[in-house]
Amino acid sequence: MTLNLQLGVQGQAETMVTSLNTAEAMGSGTLEVFATPAMVALMEQAAVNALNLPVGQSSVGTSMSIAHTAATPLGSKVSAIAKLVEIDRRRLVFTVEAHDEVGQIGIGKHERFIIDVESFLSKAQMRKQGM
Repeated sequence: MTLNLQLGVQGQAETMVTSLNTAEAMGSGTLEVFATPAMVALMEQAAVNALNLPVGQSSVGTSMSIAHTAATPLGSKVSAIAKLVEIDRRRLVFTVEAHDEVGQIGIGKHERFIIDVESFLSKAQMRKQGM
């Protein structure tokens, strides 16, 4: 398998804070502010958007270490940026950041692993069947 990946490649993702992605709605708290799980998902989406993998290949998140450093209220726009900083065969490491209109709200590292889709789904199905 030959991957055409380069260090420094970046991906982005954006969302709006709505009643669906607040801490209260996602069960990660009781407040109507952008939920940490929603920020993590946005950071993962940015990392996925950085990749242009060949047909039959995909990536799965394997690790996330973040700090959620500021609260973002309803109606705000949130963006995430992921930058590829390490390639170790199929293991990819990204730095990730999230910002709202005021400034940075989160920072961290995210690891993804490149997989063969067919093989991965086959293994997942076998796991479900207890094999």
